[in-house]
Amino acid sequence: MTRVFVVWDDSHLWGLLVLRYLRALGLPHQILRAHDIAEGALSGKCGAVGPFNGERPGPMHRKTDAPSLLIVPGGWARGKALRLGEAGLEAIRGFVARGGSYLGFCGGAGLALTSPRPSESLGLCPWGRMGFAGRLQHFLSGDVRLGLCAGDPLSLPGATEALAQVWWPGQFAPPARRQGADGGDGVQVLARYAGLGPDFWVADLALSRFPEEALSDWENLYGLQVRPDFLTGRPAVISGQYGAGRYVLSYPHLETPDSPQANAWLAHLLAGLTAAPAPSPAPAPAPAPESTPAPTPAPTPPSGHAPQARRAIIPPWHVGQESAQVGAPAPWPDAALSQTKAGLEEAIGLGQDHLLLFWRNPWLLGWRRGVPGPGINSVYALVCEALSQPAPAPGSSAELFWREHSEDFARLATLFCKGLSGLLLAERLDMTVRQTPGVDGADDMFSKNLRDMRSALFGPPPAAGGVCGQLLGLLEELCARLWEGAA
Repeated sequence: MTRVFVVWDDSHLWGLLVLRYLRALGLPHQILRAHDIAEGALSGKCGAVGPFNGERPGPMHRKTDAPSLLIVPGGWARGKALRLGEAGLEAIRGFVARGGSYLGFCGGAGLALTSPRPSESLGLCPWGRMGFAGRLQHFLSGDVRLGLCAGDPLSLPGATEALAQVWWPGQFAPPARRQGADGGDGVQVLARYAGLGPDFWVADLALSRFPEEALSDWENLYGLQVRPDFLTGRPAVISGQYGAGRYVLSYPHLETPDSPQANAWLAHLLAGLTAAPAPSPAPAPAPAPESTPAPTPAPTPPSGHAPQARRAIIPPWHVGQESAQVGAPAPWPDAALSQTKAGLEEAIGLGQDHLLLFWRNPWLLGWRRGVPGPGINSVYALVCEALSQPAPAPGSSAELFWREHSEDFARLATLFCKGLSGLLLAERLDMTVRQTPGVDGADDMFSKNLRDMRSALFGPPPAAGGVCGQLLGLLEELCARLWEGAA
């Protein structure tokens, strides 16, 4: 039986993207926690893991069989390594070396690379992670064109190019001699960046909304390299062997909803990495309420793209506006979660009023540079995910966990929502104060207090810390337990 496991720790919003993709395709899968991996789940020795999505729990779930494929979603690579610890990292290496497959997106790709600090990476791939020459180079997101490298069975058949999405990616660092062609280190380039797509952003700048002359003027007059021309030709998706197993590492998020060409390639990759027939999308859910925007029709792939892109599209995800399918259990009307959802929506609305936040697409917030949008987005998405699940059964793992922690969660959530509203108003004031010289250093004091407020709520980047980190930890644990009991 094909066994697909997903590493859940420190994945936040990005883990939900992977799980929603697998659910849409109807592909059986199971989540793993870092401690499960460290305790032997990848060798079938751990009995603490929940049942597959879509299967009923039974005797086979008391002890997990070794999986065929381990998927590691995006997120902070170093945070994942710290959660796994030496035992978990070694367990993943052993799993791949024995013949398992590893698929990593963004942070999950970075985790598999080789690092000067072995305790912070898996070292499945001999390549490293490239640093950034300029601050703006790290704030890249949206549509990119990928030039697909033909000849590899994992490449998308019949396609020479695909449109995919990157969300603040890292970059691969092949040896200097490998920049142009595949060499002798066993790493195959499956796709290279071939240009920008129609919805590409640098920080909070949508490049398509600026005339070419303005972008050229910025570069010539101010020395700002706004357009990421440095990306063109660089590796975006790579693969290779590790022992008897193989890995595919992708900085583009092929699991992004409503991305037909990327989604089609991911379906092909899943089939290749599990040696299973290519999955097809599950039936579409019941229509959403009238207040929910209608899903965007699947675009017709242009010439050079595989025709199956039409068939593997994953529907748009309208976070916070889910509608239950006919016959499905009613969603969970938990008071603490419902109040948190309402409080977050009020704070997000405040941010929209003051031009600090906006909905970039139905599942992803956009934000002015400096506003901690990723943490807000992740907390909101996980709260909505928990509320969309059936109420936990009395005495279940999820019910017992929430009975113990819901009061603490409600307290932290109230503090977070109030603090977030105050932070957003202070950020708006800072936009003005920064342009107005203070008296007796008042502007410097304001900036320091603003930094302290950000740190208390969100912790220092790139990790999600502070009150936000505590909420995400509780929500990740709750969702994991809800999923375990939902099959």
